[in-house]
Amino acid sequence: MRPTFDMDALRTMCVGTELGSFARAAAQLGRSQSAISMQLKKLEEQAGKTLFRRNGRGLTPTEAGDALLAYARRIISLNDEAAVSLGATADAAAVRVGLPQDFFEDVMPGALLQFSRERPGVHIEVRAGRNYALDEEVRAGRLDLALAFCPADGEANGTRIASLPMVWLAGKRFAELMPNGPLPLVLFDHPCLFRQACLQVLERKRVKWRLALTTPSLPGVWATLRSTPTVTLRTAHRVPSGIQEVGSKLDLPRAPKIELRLLTADQLSPAASAFRDILQQQIISGLGNSTGR
Repeated sequence: MRPTFDMDALRTMCVGTELGSFARAAAQLGRSQSAISMQLKKLEEQAGKTLFRRNGRGLTPTEAGDALLAYARRIISLNDEAAVSLGATADAAAVRVGLPQDFFEDVMPGALLQFSRERPGVHIEVRAGRNYALDEEVRAGRLDLALAFCPADGEANGTRIASLPMVWLAGKRFAELMPNGPLPLVLFDHPCLFRQACLQVLERKRVKWRLALTTPSLPGVWATLRSTPTVTLRTAHRVPSGIQEVGSKLDLPRAPKIELRLLTADQLSPAASAFRDILQQQIISGLGNSTGR
């Protein structure tokens, strides 16, 4: 009897290869690394061939692995196409997604493009929002999933994507022209994790500061930094042109890290689950690219 390949194991194989790490695949799929290893071993037993070879700390596909990977992508695509066709009623509802403004322009286009190819006809409802609001919306069932910043030292829900350093930023032309006196800040209005962290670290180090401007808009923060001698605290992810890190130049205290997490509702539709996986893959890829710039 010919073997029947396990669909979940094939998905794991595809995700791990695309991410370049089965440790990342374990995090994305919400499974332990031992469970991932068992799935890969099961595939090798079913195929009767070695599918991966160890390369340093990672695994790379063998010739047989590459061949199965090509089939796996086709099998998964056909499976999902059939699921959409036969389960249109369950999959037709909108997938409701929330995320902070930091990731609105770089992560969503790629995720939406990939999802529209895999599941045409499914509506995506995207909302940009504050971290505290996104968490509440997911808990209340008004969002299926959300990307949100969370304190690195506190209790948090969801899947941890990354731990990102917070950095001091200012307009390039003002980096060495800050006025004497209290540090002029441009921050989000309350409540905001970055605002809270900024003021706490300055108070702890007894650095005098003043609020030059508060805004609910990230583009408003960037515009203010470019046009006035002000400073803010954010991550270094996708910092726009004309703005640079100034912590060392201005002798500002080191800020803590902040966690990026993917929050999900208790029950997800097949479409929402598929978009979650795509979004997480896009986020990890985007963070890697921005780190390597």
